[in-house]
Amino acid sequence: MIRVAMSALVFVGGLLVVLGAPVSAQTPTGLGITAWGDPDLQGIWDFRTATPLQRPADLAGRSVLTPEEAAAYEREDAARRADYDATPTVHAKFWLDYGTKLTEDRRTSLIVEPEDGRIPALTAAAQDRARMRRAARSRPPASYQDRSLGERCLLSINAGPPMSPGPYNNNVHIVQSPGYVVLLNEMIHDVRVIPLDGRQHLSESIRQIRGDSRGRWVDETLVVETTNFTDRTAFQGSSGGMRLIERFSRDDADRLVYQYTIEDPHTYESSWSVAVPMTRTDGPMYEFACHEGNYGLRNILVNARAEDQRDQTAHDTESDPR
Repeated sequence: MIRVAMSALVFVGGLLVVLGAPVSAQTPTGLGITAWGDPDLQGIWDFRTATPLQRPADLAGRSVLTPEEAAAYEREDAARRADYDATPTVHAKFWLDYGTKLTEDRRTSLIVEPEDGRIPALTAAAQDRARMRRAARSRPPASYQDRSLGERCLLSINAGPPMSPGPYNNNVHIVQSPGYVVLLNEMIHDVRVIPLDGRQHLSESIRQIRGDSRGRWVDETLVVETTNFTDRTAFQGSSGGMRLIERFSRDDADRLVYQYTIEDPHTYESSWSVAVPMTRTDGPMYEFACHEGNYGLRNILVNARAEDQRDQTAHDTESDPR
């Protein structure tokens, strides 16, 4: 993996925007507004955390830990990571960057709704889709299109949408211009340009891997609605009919609260919501070179073709035992 410090240039509304230092004024609260009057969310935000997405089974019924329990959990989690890192594998782990601390309120899950801190039960249709995906992955792939979007460096759970903490590259750079907000994720150097001008979503017939995002301000909170996903996106098993509502708000100078709600009746028995705290960091952001020097996908396909050849040879031998 090659990592190079970068600044990004993005064309937004015909203007060249440099993802660099924000230009803003200050409000009496010190949280800042942009030069054109929007709440200032700009900066590089780190969303690493040791808090899991779902509440562990052994913490059922416990939404928050005591300070002593939280400290013990963090020590045990660090020990588990150390044991994993010491396990001999073919992969180096020097780039892993998991969070080491629980959220400040010591929550046992990032999921805040439903109350059990777990992803709701899957519908029958979603269970069928999951079985089909498992069956497809158990067969040798016919082409790269049979592998996941993550393996193809097209999508990552960190970058989303929605964004979710992962093993590394847990940083997002937010930049604003009049009428737009841009999210540059460190993972797979993904850029999402969100218009704020009230335009309608794309036609239902147009589907995109990252969906179609539209934003608006509700008081001091940026609310982003994303629809028009493809059936390949599949965040936690979701369908192309997922409706994602994200909320970004500042609660002090160095902390941003990121919340999202997933509505997908084709997949889940109910909607569910997540809250992820983000902390300001000086950076820098790094380029994530996903495929450079990575032979994993190539080797998967080469081995699949070798397996095809082996099966064909065995078939020919059975057909003509001479």
